[in-house]
Amino acid sequence: MINIQFTREDSTIVSVEISGHAESGPYGYDLVCAAVSALSIGTVNSLIQIGKLSLDVETTGEDGGYLRFALPKQLTEKQAVTADILLESLYLSLISTEEEYGKHVKVVTLT
Repeated sequence: MINIQFTREDSTIVSVEISGHAESGPYGYDLVCAAVSALSIGTVNSLIQIGKLSLDVETTGEDGGYLRFALPKQLTEKQAVTADILLESLYLSLISTEEEYGKHVKVVTLT
């Protein structure tokens, strides 16, 4: 199971932690894992490239199965708006994935 934890402060997403494996198919053919990976890594790359953010990012080695990233404390107004749009989009996409593949993905939000 992939466990996804969004942390919000004042309704704004400030960090995301993703751990585990979907195990919805054979290694290399796990579409749920591929979807979660593509969405999360794409969001991290977009936050860095489009948002011009310096993220605190942690990952595991070759086995994967863990990604955590957090926004810096100080953001310009433009960075905050960009980050909010990108992170809410990630949240909605992962909630949709959970609705379709709930046996393999669990999304929780901490406030």
